[in-house]
Amino acid sequence: METLLSLIEGGIKWYNEYVGGYLILFLLLPTGIFFTIKFRMLQVTRFWHSVNIVRGKYDKKGDPGDVNHFKALTTALSSTVGTGNIVGVALAIYYGGPGAIFWIWVCGFFGMMLKMVECTLAHMFRKNNADGTVSGGPMYYMELGLKKMLGKGAKVMAVIFAFATILCSFGTGNMAQSNSMSEVLFTNYEITPWITGIISAVLILIIIVGGIKRIAEVTSKMVPFMAIFYFIGSILVLVAFYKEIPGAFYLIIHDAFTGTAMTGGFVGSAFIMTMIWGIRRGLFSNEAGQGSAPIAHAAAKTEHPMREGLVASLEPFLDTIVICTLTALVVVVTGQWSSGIKGVGMTVNAFESGFAAVGIHHFARHFIAFGLLLFAFSTIVGWSYYGSRAAQYIFGDRAITPYYYVYGLFVFLGAVWGIDLVWEFVDMVITFMTIPNLIALLLLTPVMKKEIDRYFASLKN
Repeated sequence: METLLSLIEGGIKWYNEYVGGYLILFLLLPTGIFFTIKFRMLQVTRFWHSVNIVRGKYDKKGDPGDVNHFKALTTALSSTVGTGNIVGVALAIYYGGPGAIFWIWVCGFFGMMLKMVECTLAHMFRKNNADGTVSGGPMYYMELGLKKMLGKGAKVMAVIFAFATILCSFGTGNMAQSNSMSEVLFTNYEITPWITGIISAVLILIIIVGGIKRIAEVTSKMVPFMAIFYFIGSILVLVAFYKEIPGAFYLIIHDAFTGTAMTGGFVGSAFIMTMIWGIRRGLFSNEAGQGSAPIAHAAAKTEHPMREGLVASLEPFLDTIVICTLTALVVVVTGQWSSGIKGVGMTVNAFESGFAAVGIHHFARHFIAFGLLLFAFSTIVGWSYYGSRAAQYIFGDRAITPYYYVYGLFVFLGAVWGIDLVWEFVDMVITFMTIPNLIALLLLTPVMKKEIDRYFASLKN
């Protein structure tokens, strides 16, 4: 059994190092750049319009859908604001140096446009279910939007994506999160991982069996609270180390193009390593182009698909440009980036150093533990919806309940499995979703262009 697991781990690592990482590198950013140029930087020029949509300025009582714009946004954010913001940023710095953060920013900026495109298309091609709910996502715009172009190939692409989504829900949205939860609880409070796994699995099942409306109710309250909580803690550290902030930005930008010499436990040295780790962790953090968020945004109440796409563009900004930057700056200004500590320990030590400067040294571990638990738990809740909709697409409504129980089992498995293999598995399955999704987005560019023109013409009228 041990030999089999070693072979699987070796195969996954080989794929990530020589295949998946480069496919993402040469497809994700160019696609985001293409759409940004093609659609004239809508993520910037229509930023405040997007904010007004979330505020409810354009809501109508009779709009079709399951949840309002705000709840759709918080459900999607619950899935993206997770361990990637705490553990993922630290891993990016460990492997790629401070310069990796620059590439996380780049991924976030162009990710705003990718989210806009994929969530607009998901809303355009969503399906009404017999129980009155709606289902949507890349599998639907692949099958319906590409049918004339690809014939039966469109359905094949959709099924491949849906299978990948189920796998990714177990990896990205589940095991990576529960693994980080069990690690921080064991490190800080010596709570045995299997206890964390069982309790987490039970709590998750209680929430997710209620479907999108119950999930949205939970995330609409949890996401704003945890974002404010983490923001305040990070600002306390940055205020204490305010003199180091300009130097931190210089180090991040300088090392983005030069790499950093190998020192201590820091293993990243080459420019390509810095870029790949930044993009990997940026994608894991905001999921732009991956095709997961469109599944949640397809449920939004609106008559204009483009409107929900604009809402979705705010996700990478909040998740990557704001929250990931807070973590990165805390790690860099406190000097912990070169400590050689891998994973959440680097972030914990950074906050300990920061909180010590303001006289609350012992609060750091509790702050990180509580923040990570909130982030990870909300991500597990949000991803359960993505996976259940993918299972429904392939196997029908009867698959949803069994999927939930299998999902709960993977919460437990993630809590007791080793971190290295979990993160390698996560990186692999992300590419299985992202690559077909990006291809579909590019093929549907004319459809997106028509919807953009139609929406903004309706605003003028």
